[in-house]
Amino acid sequence: MKISVIIPVYNAEKYVAQAVESALQFDEVSEVILVEDQSPDNALEVCQNLEKKYDRVKLHQHPDKGNHGAGASRNLGIEKATGDFIAFLDADDYYLPNRFDAEKKLFEDQEVDAVYGALGVHYYSEKAKEQYYSLFGDRLTTVYRKHSPEDVLPGMLNMKGSFGLFSIDALTLRRKPLLEKARPIFKTHLRLHQDTEFLFRSSYYLNFYPGILNEAVAMRGVHESNRITQVDSKKVRPSITRVMLWKEVNNWAENELTVPKDIKRHIKRTYRSWEIANAPFLKKWGMIFKYMITDYKSIRSGLYNINFRKELF
Repeated sequence: MKISVIIPVYNAEKYVAQAVESALQFDEVSEVILVEDQSPDNALEVCQNLEKKYDRVKLHQHPDKGNHGAGASRNLGIEKATGDFIAFLDADDYYLPNRFDAEKKLFEDQEVDAVYGALGVHYYSEKAKEQYYSLFGDRLTTVYRKHSPEDVLPGMLNMKGSFGLFSIDALTLRRKPLLEKARPIFKTHLRLHQDTEFLFRSSYYLNFYPGILNEAVAMRGVHESNRITQVDSKKVRPSITRVMLWKEVNNWAENELTVPKDIKRHIKRTYRSWEIANAPFLKKWGMIFKYMITDYKSIRSGLYNINFRKELF
């Protein structure tokens, strides 16, 4: 089993060494691919030193050495990968010793295209904990029970009741079907949520199986300067990025002829609900009136979402 671990690196000089070394603890990891994304700090120098120190570490930058975002960096890492399996890790996160325990067994079955597990949370400082504990707590990011592959997408879309979540930090994919069935991998024009869009779309084409769900296999590193602070400080409005996400998912579902009608309808209604929530005041209520007549379930589905209600009212 040869696993390529892909780590996009941006503004993470303090954390990337820990991420790399957490991946190198596994004999199954044949390479750790660092994609440095024009960091404003000294991350590039740290990555260069890691490449010199460890034979399995490979450093890449974008051809223009510019900043292209996490999605483009992961795509470049996949392009450079040589392993039979792909795993992802954010530069400020890290793997735990049980990270690939389930994968070693499940991937013996050739029908298994992907395995997902649970993600824990680690606060790098008391300030970060104080700021973000209400968001993450000490909870696992996990799926609450085992599901068959055909139920993963409907579950993530909240069509199957309480499903839970999983992160790409805790996801391992078989490389060949990923490249054959799920292209494009990460859609780089999305400012945020490229990973969420990828999980929706890839779980439709690939067979996703549950791994370890009741304990963490990786840890989310929370600190004051990572991406979630931009959302929290309103530099990026969560509602705008959600509209962009669901517009993309809706476009995919409409153009993919094999997607079942009930999934298409659910995605369209979710997109409409976020679109309404983010519209200017007068347009918002005009859209509500329109959909109350033509598709009232779009409004009803939105009202079940607390973030939608906050934006609407």
